[in-house]
Amino acid sequence: MNQLELFGLIFVVVFFGLMLALAILSRTRPVRQFREIPAFTRLRHTIGLAVEAGNRLHLSIGRGKLTGPQSAVAFVGLTVLDRIARSTMVSDRPPVVTSGEGAITVLSQDSLRGAARAIGAQFDPLRGRLTGLTPFSYVAGALPVIYDEDVGANLFIGSFGSELALLNEAGERAGSLTLAGTDNLSGQAVLYATAEEPLIGEETYASGAYLGAGAMHIASLRTQDILRWVIISLILLGALLKLVGVL
Repeated sequence: MNQLELFGLIFVVVFFGLMLALAILSRTRPVRQFREIPAFTRLRHTIGLAVEAGNRLHLSIGRGKLTGPQSAVAFVGLTVLDRIARSTMVSDRPPVVTSGEGAITVLSQDSLRGAARAIGAQFDPLRGRLTGLTPFSYVAGALPVIYDEDVGANLFIGSFGSELALLNEAGERAGSLTLAGTDNLSGQAVLYATAEEPLIGEETYASGAYLGAGAMHIASLRTQDILRWVIISLILLGALLKLVGVL
């Protein structure tokens, strides 16, 4: 194991340790109010309307592989799916999930199955769909869902590239709300210009906490804040030591 791998392992262990400690402390201390992110406010409102009006919610989790760097945002998308499915599975039109990677498709079907079992609803495996394995075949398979299945809102949360522009445009033409977040820089640039409610940067990874997915998601946000201030302090300390000639 080289020094870089060792540093990465130490960082992961410290991060997880802080998350666990903060999750335990949160049981006895009140949770601070989060800053408002308009996208999540509109999403909660849209979920309620979807159940009442019988519109379908479409969640697309992208093409990120679970064995690569994109796995983090893929699991964020699956967390959002679990929260949405539990709220809308009782609707006349249950949510539909599209993805562009086989393992993610299987996990999305499992999330839908778990949500259906939790509320005693019938599970339809066709609600979790693999629409294509390349960027544009994936988009081509997802477009009919947006146009033809009475979708009230589209959530694109996963690993996307510039093909995200086609999905956002389809949502706009269909007159449905579009909320999008991705870990890809080119995808973020596209969604900032085209999505109705873009999630920029770390806002995507805060999805679980804002949707009430559990104490560990809230602890993750607090851990990020702590480590962010630690890194800022180290940068300022290094700059000061360089200025006085110590480094």
